[in-house]
Amino acid sequence: MSEKRSGIDYSPELSDENRSKHLIGLRRSLTLAMILVNTLSTQPLEEQPLELVERKGRGHPDTITDSLVDSISVALNKEFLRRWGGILHYNLDKGLLVAGNSRPQFGGGQVEKPMLIILGDRASVNVGGEAIDLDSLVDHVTRDWVKRNLRYVDPEKHLRIQNEIGKSSGNLADIFGRGGDFLGANDTSAAVGYAPTSKTENLVKSVEAYVNSADFKRSYPEAGEDVKVMGRRVRNELDLTLSVAFVDRFIVDESDYFRKKEEVRSAVEQFAKDETGMSSIGVSLNNLDRAGRGVDGVYLTVTGTSAESGDSGQVGRGNRVNGVFSPCRPSSSEAASGKNPISHIGKIYNVMAFQVAEKIVDEVQEVREAYFWLLSKIGEPVNLPRLAAAQVIMGNGADSKEVTKRVSEVVEGSLAPAAFKDVIDRLIKGEVSLC
Repeated sequence: MSEKRSGIDYSPELSDENRSKHLIGLRRSLTLAMILVNTLSTQPLEEQPLELVERKGRGHPDTITDSLVDSISVALNKEFLRRWGGILHYNLDKGLLVAGNSRPQFGGGQVEKPMLIILGDRASVNVGGEAIDLDSLVDHVTRDWVKRNLRYVDPEKHLRIQNEIGKSSGNLADIFGRGGDFLGANDTSAAVGYAPTSKTENLVKSVEAYVNSADFKRSYPEAGEDVKVMGRRVRNELDLTLSVAFVDRFIVDESDYFRKKEEVRSAVEQFAKDETGMSSIGVSLNNLDRAGRGVDGVYLTVTGTSAESGDSGQVGRGNRVNGVFSPCRPSSSEAASGKNPISHIGKIYNVMAFQVAEKIVDEVQEVREAYFWLLSKIGEPVNLPRLAAAQVIMGNGADSKEVTKRVSEVVEGSLAPAAFKDVIDRLIKGEVSLC
């Protein structure tokens, strides 16, 4: 293997001596920067009277954009490792999907102007005169993703790609040449995760997965991939509002649209009832529709996504790394998709925050709900957060002092170098779903 330009080798295991040094450094740093554990005197979200949960499916313009930039990120990681044995500086989290123009018609319409993918930000792709052909990589990965995920989008006809990824700035690129087992964070920012996921969050995810499943598409081919699910729970009453882009080639006329729409709505309602065991769940579908207005009164598309005409997409406006967006929960402002997996805490910490919250709930039985925060300080090693903070809701009768002690132990163990290495490895390989 050629020289590692990043100064980091993720393949060998730490020696016992080095592992001991890393653990001591971790404890010392976290003690100085603070491990904070505090209890919350509130109810778990499921016991509160209000909960809102949203998920945007794989054909939603925001999810398309998130998915594309991270697919390009993973492909770029592979090229870096193949050519130079390490990951160089890049951040690709500034992406925009500009809607095209289309003319849907009953029985099949046409796309009149293709969608436009604009990719920005910065990347180091030239070392010692050897360079990665970024235009070709971006073009191949983008069209391949679209072909595999959007049935009726022709990546050659319906898509334009504008690559505006520029050269990395010197001070950020320099982080990658400073050596060390972990790079310095390239930003000062915070992330938060929580556990467990609520029944409403799980249902919203399950409903979108059901509508976008292969079995559902075989039964209802008119249902496109652009699916959005909003769940509203008020006390014990649950209401789901869905938006599903229908594909015009499968719809004969207006009456056929409303008949098939009711079939889809009814199937979703039955699925939701079976999933929850609740006999009464409200399900609305394409609520903007109005009978008697022809094509303009229904949600009809040529390709199964509103990106063909109705809606643009942007990185970071969609699902969080646990697959939903829950306004009743705290949330990081950082978009994870497309960020560098070895230096950008907006990616690393977002994933780890949920991972640690889940571990707290799994290992400390008295904890009913956990929120976990990580804060970085730019330039300091990514595995040494400036702050690690757990907020927990305990069951009745739990010993606060004992719970705090055990949660602190879980946090410290969860932030060991091996845990950071594992998350970073999986992010490099694209094994972590981010949207």
